[in-house]
Amino acid sequence: MYQASVPVFRHYLSRISDIVAVAGPDALDAQIADAFPARSQFAIAAGLSLSVTCLLIGREVPDLPEGLGPRLAVARATLGSMKPAEFEGAETRLISHRAGFADVDQTGEQFLHLFGLPNFFFHMTMGYAALRAAGVPLGKEDFDGIHSYPKDFRF
Repeated sequence: MYQASVPVFRHYLSRISDIVAVAGPDALDAQIADAFPARSQFAIAAGLSLSVTCLLIGREVPDLPEGLGPRLAVARATLGSMKPAEFEGAETRLISHRAGFADVDQTGEQFLHLFGLPNFFFHMTMGYAALRAAGVPLGKEDFDGIHSYPKDFRF
């Protein structure tokens, strides 16, 4: 459960930080339709990374700073302090939480794979898409940090 959560969240929080740097502060107000602006989408993703992992290990979810840059940094640092041993047995731990207005009970494995990771990536993707729609020059390589394309390549 550690490997499926902490390194994944840390990697993609780093990607969000890089995306934010490319976009600049003014672009972070971009939004798609009536969804939250990119800034809020990324802040929610940072909060989710900690709420998910903390619930998995039975740790209290720490407060995060309001500013997006510090929020991302604190989330990454907090995740970095988590140890694999803390996640032992997490897959079978019963996690009771809210999904919108629904009260949900899931095993740790269900919670991570069916709620936590999908919701994290939903908010990251919404922020990324809002910035793309606003004309910020981002590509797949900015999103995942793995792909590489020539500068002017387009699908």
